Amino acid sequence: MATTNAPAVLVEGLHKRYGDKRAVDGLDLRVEHGEIVAVLGPNGAGKTTTVETLEGFRRADAGHVRVLGEDPARGDRAWRARLGVVLQDNQDLAEVTVAEIVRHVAGFYPAPRDPETVIEEVGLREKRSARVRALSGGQRRRLDVALGIVGDPELLFLDEPTTGFDPQARHAFWDLVEGLRDEGTTILLTTHYLEEAERLADRVVVVAHGRVLADGAPADLGGRQARRARVRWTVDGVGHEEATDTPTALVARLAAQVGHPDGEVPGLQVLRPTLEDVYLGLIGEAAADVATDDTPEETAR
Repeated sequence: MATTNAPAVLVEGLHKRYGDKRAVDGLDLRVEHGEIVAVLGPNGAGKTTTVETLEGFRRADAGHVRVLGEDPARGDRAWRARLGVVLQDNQDLAEVTVAEIVRHVAGFYPAPRDPETVIEEVGLREKRSARVRALSGGQRRRLDVALGIVGDPELLFLDEPTTGFDPQARHAFWDLVEGLRDEGTTILLTTHYLEEAERLADRVVVVAHGRVLADGAPADLGGRQARRARVRWTVDGVGHEEATDTPTALVARLAAQVGHPDGEVPGLQVLRPTLEDVYLGLIGEAAADVATDDTPEETAR
């Protein structure tokens, strides 16, 4: 059992290779109890390998890893009962019904949530008697989520959980995740949906090439420079743009200098970077750095 002051997840210098490929290259990660942390990154960034190492499905080549105070590679049944896992591609029994499989999985845990309530929460009440093979892709994904949360986990891993959800189902799922966090569940989420990360996460960790590029609250990610507003305006038909930390002051100055008699500034736009803008900027910089660092021999491989 983790001590009170220990984080729910602590990763220091994690390395994992597959042959010549460095999937994870010195990654550091910390998740406090009660947090929702979203891990973002392009395909091949090392997200899934990292999460599978934390879940105990893969062994690290090097580094210090602790999950709920234990080394995942040596986690016992009692430790696993404290985790909930929603995998990207979950294999299931096609001939059983939704209710049967949820009740069956609930039986593995010492104090599970009520299976019928869980089925309702993931939006499968009308499919509770349907066989798994008859579910649509989105419905199967909802079942994966049900199986991940029915054990009432202390720490929940969500790997691309809303893939295949329609917008209404996705928003309902977000409400469910926020409810779990309010009840004290710690959640580590990987997702390709920037809106999902912005809505749910207390912190966002951006990963590329097996390393952490940035770590912070969604509103602060990337630092002050990445969060500067851009002000656009026109003078005599010529467009101008300036990045600034004080857009209100700049607009006031423009109104005095180039504004019409009514105070309007021609073509005025004030643009603040979204989480997507910051994320794409970080990924683009990382790709450029890797291209610069590669020798001709490495690039050829």
